[in-house]
Amino acid sequence: MLVLITYDVSTMSSEGQRRLRKVSKICQDYGQRVQHSVFECIVDSTQFAVLKMKLIDVIDQEEDSLRFYQIGNNYKSKVEHVGIKESMDLEGPLIL
Repeated sequence: MLVLITYDVSTMSSEGQRRLRKVSKICQDYGQRVQHSVFECIVDSTQFAVLKMKLIDVIDQEEDSLRFYQIGNNYKSKVEHVGIKESMDLEGPLIL
């Protein structure tokens, strides 16, 4: 299923900047960045649960926020892109 993850991490302190890097790294392990603080991740339900727990463990819930949008399996008909930085097909072949 496609999950859209957005986050807002306070970077007013060095600890906040560290949290921001950790959140970004965790999201990169599961999907692709489509905006500065927005990731598209193709995951199954188990991977989604693990990803969600990892992110919740990193953030400070008093200063930061996470949003998870479960788009589902038929996401190709639900996602429309306009402008630069066309996203990569995460399920397509990878050519190096």
